Amino acid sequence: MKKNLACLVAGATLAGIAVLGAAVPALASTQDTPGGVVVVDQPDTTNLNNLWTFAPAGVPLLGLLQSVNGVPGKLLPTPTGGY
Repeated sequence: MKKNLACLVAGATLAGIAVLGAAVPALASTQDTPGGVVVVDQPDTTNLNNLWTFAPAGVPLLGLLQSVNGVPGKLLPTPTGGY
């Protein structure tokens, strides 16, 4: 019973992927442009060199570390009289 259910789920998943894969070119084409290809200029990236936008791994690592480092100070109260 479990094997049949697993085969049914796998078959339905593969069929869904095949249908979606066949529909991608039709969904990607547009009727607005005569050639079907839109050419745009490169974005302006002159001011993207701070901690929050430098992302060598796809995630702004230095900004992420800075924000995670500030969490304990925001969650825990600071002692006023000292230790």
